[in-house]
Amino acid sequence: MKKLIICLLLIILLGAGAVFTGLANPLIEWQVKSALTQSGIGEKRAGCMAERMVDRLTVPQLWKLRQGMAPQAGEPEEGYGLGELVKRLRRVDDGEAVAVLTTSAGLCAIGIG
Repeated sequence: MKKLIICLLLIILLGAGAVFTGLANPLIEWQVKSALTQSGIGEKRAGCMAERMVDRLTVPQLWKLRQGMAPQAGEPEEGYGLGELVKRLRRVDDGEAVAVLTTSAGLCAIGIG
């Protein structure tokens, strides 16, 4: 039992170290790109946005953004308009994360991201 706890702690420390040092950034960027693509953003633009977002936001901010933008009960999964988008962005409750998301979307859309 003691060995199991030590192994679990070691795995947690290695994972935290990988995230803290940036070794996990390719995996995190892939996850962000995948989430953006699933939400209807094109592959190229999603890649551009994911790169900018991973560079500028922390993992907890990315998680908060993903949870806030996810549809809740009674909300459409896709094909929603500007009003629904604004409602979901307000739910995120992290100004920096919303700013990075919107500027990344804008810059990547015009090709200077």
